[in-house]
Amino acid sequence: MPSQYRITRLRGGFAITFTGADGKRDRYSLGTTDPREAEHRAPALYSELTRPKGTTVGAIWQGYTDAMKGRAVVETMRHTFKAVGPRFGPVEAALVTEADCVAHTEARRKAGIKDGTIHTELGHVRMVLLWAEKKGLIDRAPHIPRPSKPAPAERHLTRQEARKVIEAATMPHIRLFAILALTTGGRNAALLGLTWDRCDFDRGLIDLRDPTIKQPHKGRAIMPMNRTIRAALQEARAGALSAFVIEWAGERVASVKRGLAATGIKAGVGKVSPHLFRHSAAVHMAEDGRSMEEIAQFLGHSDVNVTRKVYARFSPDYLRQAAAALEYDDLGSLNLRTATLARRKAT
Repeated sequence: MPSQYRITRLRGGFAITFTGADGKRDRYSLGTTDPREAEHRAPALYSELTRPKGTTVGAIWQGYTDAMKGRAVVETMRHTFKAVGPRFGPVEAALVTEADCVAHTEARRKAGIKDGTIHTELGHVRMVLLWAEKKGLIDRAPHIPRPSKPAPAERHLTRQEARKVIEAATMPHIRLFAILALTTGGRNAALLGLTWDRCDFDRGLIDLRDPTIKQPHKGRAIMPMNRTIRAALQEARAGALSAFVIEWAGERVASVKRGLAATGIKAGVGKVSPHLFRHSAAVHMAEDGRSMEEIAQFLGHSDVNVTRKVYARFSPDYLRQAAAALEYDDLGSLNLRTATLARRKAT
C-alpha cells in the first residue's frame, strides 16, 4: 500500500486517510465493507482526490510533490520552487516556452547563481511537466532547455582531513553526522531520517531504508557497523532524547549543512557538505582496493557502472594491467644524453 495514505475504518466500512496539502488529515469513504475491495478501490480514489486542481505549473508542481511525499527530492523542490515559481508558477504547463527557460537562465546568472543550480531548477520543471504528461494532465510536455550540467567536483576529503573535521566538531550532532556519513557513505536524507530502531547492535547492522517510503528511492542500503561507528552510536544512544539518531535538544535535525560548512572551515579544510562525506567514503574504499561491485552495494547504487564511472580511477589497480601491456623493454633508455652516447660508441 502506498505510504501517502492508509486504509482505515469508517462507520462500519473502509476509508482512505491521508494528510492533505494544507497539513490537515483527510478521510474519504471507499464505499465498501470488503477489505479486498477496499484495497482495490483505494489507489484510484486517492489519485482522483489528489489530482492537481488546475494545469498551471504551480498547480501541477503541488500535485507532483503531494504524490511523491516522502522522497528526498520533495524537500529539494520546496527550495527550487522559490526560484522558479515567480516565473513559471502561473503559466499554463502546456504553454511553457524555450524563451521562458532562457530568460530564467539569464536572470539567475545575473543574480550570481551557478549553472549547476540552474540546471537543477529547470530539471525540476522538466520533471514535473513530464509527470503531468504521463498522468494525462497535459497532451505533451514542452521542451525545457537548460545549461549544461557542470562536470562533477573532483574534491574529496583525505583520511587526515576527515579526522580534522571530526575533531573540530564541537556540536555533538554534527560530529555524529560526520562519523556516520564517513562510515556508511549514506545520503544526507537517509542519515537525518535514521531512527534508533533501525540500528541493530546485536547483529551489527544499520538499515538506512525508510520503512515509510514504499516507492523506490535512491542510495538506501543495509550496511554493517564497523568499530568506529558502533562506538559513536553507543555513546549517542546512552543520551538519546528522541527516536532519531541525529537529534538536537530532543528534536529531529532538519539540516546539517551550515554546521558542517562552519566545522570544515574551523578544521582548515574549507567548506564541507553532506555529499562530500559520502563521496569521500567511496573514494577511501576504492583506494583500499575494494571492488566496484562491493562499493556499489555499500552506496546503494542499482547500477555498478555508475559506481565504476566515478570511482574506478581511485583504485590502486586502475588500468595497471592495460599499461603493462604497453611495456617496450627492448627500446632501452629514452634519455636523450644516454641514447646519443650509445650511438657514438656504436660508430
